[in-house]
Amino acid sequence: MSGLGISHLDVWFGSGHDRVDAVKDVSFRVDSGASFGLVGESGSGKSTILRALTGLVPNWSGEMIVAGEKLARKRTAQFYKKVQMVFQDPYASLHPRHTVDQVLSETLYLHGFDAIDQRIVKLLDDVGLGPSFRFRYPHQLSGGQRQRVAIARALAPEPEILLLDEPTSALDVSVQAEILNLLVDLRMARKLTYVMVSHDLAVVGHMCERIAVMQLGEIVEIMSVADMRAMKTSHPYTKHLLESSLGYKRVENIA
Repeated sequence: MSGLGISHLDVWFGSGHDRVDAVKDVSFRVDSGASFGLVGESGSGKSTILRALTGLVPNWSGEMIVAGEKLARKRTAQFYKKVQMVFQDPYASLHPRHTVDQVLSETLYLHGFDAIDQRIVKLLDDVGLGPSFRFRYPHQLSGGQRQRVAIARALAPEPEILLLDEPTSALDVSVQAEILNLLVDLRMARKLTYVMVSHDLAVVGHMCERIAVMQLGEIVEIMSVADMRAMKTSHPYTKHLLESSLGYKRVENIA
C-alpha cells in the first residue's frame, strides 16, 4: 500500500474580486500506515484539504497522489474503494430514513461486494455494535452509536486511507475517548493510513505521529507529536496554539 502525497496545493472559492484563497501552497506526505494530523483554528483551511482530496471542492491546483493514484478533476470508482471519509456530524452524514442495514448494504452493493449479510454483521461487530442495532434508524441511536455506524460505512469498501474530519468534536466528552480508541484499534487491525483534522491537540496527540499546523490557509510548521508534547516549536503561531490550548494538557488522560 502506498500513502498520500500533496504538493503545492491551492484551493479557492469564487473568482475575480470575490475569490477567497482557502488553502495556499500546501505540501506534505503521509507514509502508508501512518497517522497524520492537521491542526489549527477554525477557518485555517484544514477541512478544505480533506474536501479537495475527496473531490468535494472543484477549484484547486497542485498535485495530489493518493494510494498510488494521481488525482484528476474527477475521482474514479477505484479512488473511493481506497479512500473513505468520516465526517464531523454523524447524524447529518447518515440518511435519516435509512436503517443501519440499508446504510451498510447500499455501500457494500455499490462497491461490488457479495455476502452482504455476513459483511454487515462483521462491520457492526468491528465497531462495537451488536446485531440489535442493524435495523435501527439514526434517530434511535446515540451520537456515539451514530458515529460508529458512520465508521462502519467508511470501512465497508475496505479502504487503505481514512480521512477523519473532527470525528469526535460533535460528541459528548464521555464518549469521545471511546471513539478515539476504536479508531486506534481499527488502524492497527486493518493497517490503515489516517489523515485527521482537529482543533484539539489532545486528540491529535493521542491519534497521530506527526502534525501540520495551519494558519490562514498555510502550513506554518510540520512536527512530530513528541516535539509537540515537548513544546519544541519553530514557529510562534505553533507556540501560541500549544500554550493557549486547554486540550493539550489532557493528552495523557485519554487511555
